[in-house]
Amino acid sequence: MLDGITEEKVREAVELVRRGYDRKKLRARLGRNWELIVEIAKARIRAGDKFSRDDLWMDLEGLRYATHETVARYRAERLREFGIKSIADVSCGIGIQLIFYAMKVEKAWGIDVDPLKLEFARRNAERYGVSNIEFINADSLSPDVVERISAEVVFSDPARPPDAPERNLMELLPSPLKVYEAYSKKTDAFIFDLPPQIRREKIPWRGEFEYIDLFGALNRLTFYTEPLARAERSAVILPAGVSLESDDSLENIVEWTEEPMEFIYEIPQSIAYADLINELFHRLPAGVRMLQKEKRRILATGMEPLKSPYLKRTYHVVAVLPFHPIRINDFLRKEGFGRATLRISVSHEEYWKVRRKVEQNLRGDRRAFVFKVGEKAVIAEPL
Repeated sequence: MLDGITEEKVREAVELVRRGYDRKKLRARLGRNWELIVEIAKARIRAGDKFSRDDLWMDLEGLRYATHETVARYRAERLREFGIKSIADVSCGIGIQLIFYAMKVEKAWGIDVDPLKLEFARRNAERYGVSNIEFINADSLSPDVVERISAEVVFSDPARPPDAPERNLMELLPSPLKVYEAYSKKTDAFIFDLPPQIRREKIPWRGEFEYIDLFGALNRLTFYTEPLARAERSAVILPAGVSLESDDSLENIVEWTEEPMEFIYEIPQSIAYADLINELFHRLPAGVRMLQKEKRRILATGMEPLKSPYLKRTYHVVAVLPFHPIRINDFLRKEGFGRATLRISVSHEEYWKVRRKVEQNLRGDRRAFVFKVGEKAVIAEPL
C-alpha cells in the first residue's frame, strides 16, 4: 500500500511533476509504486491553500472529498461549545475533519472501508500531532463496528455521485439513513455533511441546516440533529466567522425594487439557501432593497457604500444601460475600461459570445463588472 513511500520520495515527485517530467521519466526516477507517489504529489500541488500544511497524505479522490481546513476548524470549534468528549467519523476519508474534531475531544474514532484512505488519515493525524484517534478499517455499518463505538456524536461526510440527477440521501455513500439506523440506539447526536442543493424536506429528522460560504462561494451544508441544533436554519460566512440564524419572530422588512440605486450588494449564497434574507436585512441599514435573486447570484441595492462581513461584495454603480453587448462595449471604451467581468446567468457558450463583444478593443486600467438585471445592464466597480 504505502510501503516504501517516504516523505522524501513524495517531495522529489512534487519537484519532478512541476518540472514537467513525463510518465517514462517519472517511472525511471521514482521506481516502485511510482504511480501512487506521483498521484500523492499531484494532490499536494492541487491542494493549494486548502490546508495549512504542504506535507499531507492523500490521493486525488481524497483531496476532492476532503474538508477545507478552515471549515474543519470552524466545525470543531462549534462542537466544542456543546462540551462533547467523544466523536466517531464513520466515513473519515483522509481524515481532515476527523483530526480537527479530535483536537477538541478526549476520544475519537475514524472508520473507513478503504485501507489506503485510512492509512492517509493515520499519517495526517501524525502530521497534526493528534494521537487520540482509534482507526478502524471496516464497513462502518457492520454490527461488529457499531458495537465497538461508544461516541457521543456520530459524524459522516458521505461520498456524492457527481452525475446523480437529483441529490437525495439514499444516493450518498454511506447513506445517512443507514448510518442513523445503525447508530441511533447508541446516540441521538448526529452531524451529516450533505450536498447544499438537497431539498430540506428530504431530511427526515429535526435539527439545524447550516449552510457554509467559504471565500465567497457556497461550500457545503452541515446538518445537526436536534441535540446539537442552535436554530432551524443558519448561514456561516468563512473565513470571516460570522453567522446568521433563523428567527421567525422577526417582522418581514424585505422590499424589492427593479431600479438599481447608487450601490449594489452581492449577498452570499449561504444566506439565500438558508432563507435568511429577512434576517440579513435586519442587520443592514434601512433603505436597502432586494434587486435580484437567482440560483448563483443574489443582489440588493441601496444608497450607502456598505462594507459588512454579511455581504459578499459591494459595488458602485457606474451606469445602467439596455443590455446590448455593443452598447455596453461603446460605454466601456469611452469611459476607459480595459477589462469587463460578466455577472450574468447564461450558458457557457453564450457567456463567451457576449464577453467577446463586450471586451472588444477595450484599453485602460479600469475593470468593470457587468450585471444583467431584467433587460438592463448594470455596470459597476467594486469598492
